[in-house]
Amino acid sequence: MKARVLMSLAMAALTVAIVSGCSAPKNGGDTGKMPPQSLTVKGSDTMVQLAQAWAEEYMKKHPEAQVSVTGGGSNTGIAALMNKGTDICNSSRPIKDAEKQDAAAKGIDIQEFVVAQDALSVVVNRENPVNELTMAQLKDIFAGTVKDWSQVGGTPGRIVLNSRETSSGTYVFFQEHVLGKGVPFASDAMLQPATSQIVQTVAQDKGGIGYVGLGYVTDKVKALKIKKDAASAGVDGNIENVLNGTYPLARPLFEYTAGAPSGVVQQWLDWVRSEEGQAIVKKLDFVPIK
Repeated sequence: MKARVLMSLAMAALTVAIVSGCSAPKNGGDTGKMPPQSLTVKGSDTMVQLAQAWAEEYMKKHPEAQVSVTGGGSNTGIAALMNKGTDICNSSRPIKDAEKQDAAAKGIDIQEFVVAQDALSVVVNRENPVNELTMAQLKDIFAGTVKDWSQVGGTPGRIVLNSRETSSGTYVFFQEHVLGKGVPFASDAMLQPATSQIVQTVAQDKGGIGYVGLGYVTDKVKALKIKKDAASAGVDGNIENVLNGTYPLARPLFEYTAGAPSGVVQQWLDWVRSEEGQAIVKKLDFVPIK
């Protein structure tokens, strides 16, 4: 079911702009209908399919609303928020202190809202015999210290690294939580423009490895169990293990606003965090906030 849901969403354009309801009254006449309410949501590519699904359902419930959703990466969304280019920023990483300081210098009080959770999944080709890796092995692989699958219990062959681009919040999260701050990715890592591209590339390359949000894992790739250390048991990246705190690469997903939300922005935030909005989170195989 997950593959069918993701496929149908992936076929949609990255910009969702579905308008329900009607235009504002002409000549000051009162038609008895709500005037259009416009809302822009921009940022994380990890969250774009989730935000599209939210937007489609939200506009069914609120015919007066016009919601536009675009990706581009968490960095892009945060920059747009501070330049008044979006009402809401989607981000798969927390906003940085330096970004908060830049916002404050512009008189912007950034507000943070956790709207979902995720398990950052490490995926390999389905023919790869490796089923689990430790956090230390992951670091060595993506830093370029370990270059062959035989060094981590696999069949001899070159490890082919797939990473998100530097504008991605997922890139930042992986670097900070796996490599460690200041440790660069291996120079031969292929920087992919979209999460779906990582899945596609790894599915076609027996030596491939990459990292993606839980909602992007399909049966075309294999998600590895992750071990905190060599003595620990491998843990699957799933909803249960994110909620119970045992999966090492669990993370919150955020929406940010420039100042305290009100009007349609507040209405949107209340709805995506409601039981109805969180049901869509689960449907797309992300993790609800509780």
